[in-house]
Amino acid sequence: MKQLLPALLATSMLAGCSQPPSETAEKPMQATQPTINYVQTRQSTQVDEYFGEQVADPYRWLEDDRSDETAEWVKAQNQVTFAYLDNIPYRDEAKQRITKLWNYERVGAPFKEGDYTYFFKNDGLQNQSVLYRTDKDGNTEVFLDPNQFSEDGTTSLAGLSFSKDGSKLAYSISEGGSDWRKVIVIDTQNKAQLEAPLVDIKFSGIAWYGNEGFYYSSYDKPEGSELSAKTDQHKLYYHKLGQPQTNDELVYGGTEAEKHRYVGAYVTEDDRYLVVEAAVSTSGNKLYIRDLQKPDSELVTVLDHTDSDTSVVESLGEELLLVTNLNAPNKKIVKVSATSPGVENWQDFIPETENVLTINTGAGYLYAEYMVDAISKVIQYDYQGKQVRTVELPGVGSVGGFGAKKEDKLVYYYFGNYTMPNTIFAFDPQTGVSDVYYRPKVAFDSEAYESKQVFYHSKDGTKVPMIITYKKGTKLDGTNPTQLYGYGGFNASITPGFSPAWAGWLDLGGVLAVANLRGGGEYGKAWHKAGTQMQKQNVFDDFIAAAEYLIDNKYTDASHLMVRGGSNGGLLVGAVMTQRPELFKVAIPQVGVLDMLRYHTFTAGAGWAYDYGTAEDSKEMFSYLKGYSPVHNVKAGVQYPATLVTTGDHDDRVVPAHSFKFAAELQAKQAGTNPTLIRIETNAGHGAGTPTTKQIELYADMYSFALYNMGIKSL
Repeated sequence: MKQLLPALLATSMLAGCSQPPSETAEKPMQATQPTINYVQTRQSTQVDEYFGEQVADPYRWLEDDRSDETAEWVKAQNQVTFAYLDNIPYRDEAKQRITKLWNYERVGAPFKEGDYTYFFKNDGLQNQSVLYRTDKDGNTEVFLDPNQFSEDGTTSLAGLSFSKDGSKLAYSISEGGSDWRKVIVIDTQNKAQLEAPLVDIKFSGIAWYGNEGFYYSSYDKPEGSELSAKTDQHKLYYHKLGQPQTNDELVYGGTEAEKHRYVGAYVTEDDRYLVVEAAVSTSGNKLYIRDLQKPDSELVTVLDHTDSDTSVVESLGEELLLVTNLNAPNKKIVKVSATSPGVENWQDFIPETENVLTINTGAGYLYAEYMVDAISKVIQYDYQGKQVRTVELPGVGSVGGFGAKKEDKLVYYYFGNYTMPNTIFAFDPQTGVSDVYYRPKVAFDSEAYESKQVFYHSKDGTKVPMIITYKKGTKLDGTNPTQLYGYGGFNASITPGFSPAWAGWLDLGGVLAVANLRGGGEYGKAWHKAGTQMQKQNVFDDFIAAAEYLIDNKYTDASHLMVRGGSNGGLLVGAVMTQRPELFKVAIPQVGVLDMLRYHTFTAGAGWAYDYGTAEDSKEMFSYLKGYSPVHNVKAGVQYPATLVTTGDHDDRVVPAHSFKFAAELQAKQAGTNPTLIRIETNAGHGAGTPTTKQIELYADMYSFALYNMGIKSL
């Protein structure tokens, strides 16, 4: 199945750090803090009025991230931050440890396009993975090397799509981490570029129709530094090869009735149907189809409301298989005639179960992945809806993949968890046998660590799962450096997965705790909705309860607990550290949504109202948002945790103004000696495509900062 509408998730990698503290550092004294000469951030007299209430916004000027004054502020803040980080005695050692763990060959699952078999590979420390291909004679060559896109590695491959016969490739690139893309089309035989790049494309797939052209989506791009421009009308275009982009056909999104925040399209594998999804926010979509075998046919409505997330799984000639959570919060598969696709004609094909469903297709079968308390289970079905088998997985963890063409003989999937590096398996759907296709060799002893899933109760009694990972034999004496990570939003599920950065933190001797909070998708639509809008406080309560569980059960204490999250998870960190500052020693909000009164006025934020609501909705909604908005809840005289805010100066998803304003508030009001710093990556965006070198440097800085403020004097 093709998941089309973009989930605005945090794209920062999973965490990491350095090697274990020495025995003399098990119960450390507080490391001596250097004197910090903070930047004196100018305050304006800006005041806004909401429903008769006046709200000061003294750092409004920082929203203009292209002004000379903001550029000088960024430069000055980085000078202060890096002077502090340079003072940490083991920062270079931490970087070396992370680099060693990162330096292993990673190979992607193979996929066939035309006469070639393609696969991605990274030698270990390459900034971007390289696309290789092998011909029928077994000759392998580099096909596309994103490391050559720019000298500093900040231009990345953001997506790719082959034409029907594999003779052409359209790939998108991101420059400096921006969500605005360019699309380049090449001939796969000789790699020659076929036309001028398409530009200013955002939140879009590339959906080929045959070999003649493809569908893509974008907005009318705001000019200059107009951050408040509302890009809430996504438009779907068809591009015919050889024609200038200005001639592209507008397919959907050109009228007020077709105004949606997200519009995207894909073409079924048989090239029979164009499928269009349209959504006003990040949850729920309208659904349309067009029979491409009938020239000039109109879009046919499948669903004309956004009460569900519904997509086309497969085209079976005149019949379609759909996956939906309409009247089925955990999702189900239905079958319907393409000539009469309305809801009233849907027939259950794979019924809803008590666990959340994700569906994929390949080699003539369907693969239903179910999340059982955030852990994967996979059942194979045939196209008559008959269960073939439960796929035997190699352990407890997460799977990905199970997608292939109908004519393929094997289906590949990934399996991993917090201690097991992601291994690729080749699955034979006829026999049900999985064979290891590729197992990476990592300088990490997986057998030395264990993961334990626990369930704790939130403030209102809701049972919440959390997976805690640590070195075998760890003493639960309340002194372990512990990282608590969460997200809790946009229907995103946080499932067990391996990263060299996580491995670094575990190798340190630290405890890693990942909580599956409400607002995510781990238990379906109801779990997501329970963490949205005027129920958003549930997410923060779940995270606070996770911290209290770790302390009560002696995994750590408040002086050794670090809380971290990115994007919506950055909001999570900002909220809990302002609500319960005494509960955490270190807080790291990454690329966070931190100004909840104005987030929707920025270019990307307009689509997040389903999860958050907006300050303009009602007096009640305004008051609720103001009650937890991190920027508006920093109070003078309070000792907040040692805080390292991180962002990218080119982030056009969660614009850096959120982080700028939060850091300025903290620096102006922080009591005590805990540092409040902001690390601003230049020529970087929200996280996707970040070069390996920059990722390693970021993790080394974050976790050196955390350990230093936990009192660890040496590694």
